Amino acid sequence: MKGDRVEIAVDAGDTTRTYEVVAGRAGRRVETAVRRGVVEVSEVTRNGSVVRTARFMAARVLALVEQPVPREDASERPLREDPKV
Repeated sequence: MKGDRVEIAVDAGDTTRTYEVVAGRAGRRVETAVRRGVVEVSEVTRNGSVVRTARFMAARVLALVEQPVPREDASERPLREDPKV
């Protein structure tokens, strides 16, 4: 969903670098995968095509923080009072 964000902190030798992948447009989402020692973070459209991808060596990744946009769920909405009562 637009606004979903993943932050990746990577060990760059003598310092740490932070990268961000953001779902910039409506209908896009951010997916993460760890395969064969590589962390892959991709921005994906509704139909599943990849827009852009960031790849990092898993041994160098210090932190991976997923920050989804808060979604309004039917169970979280306040109940209306019945005006007939």
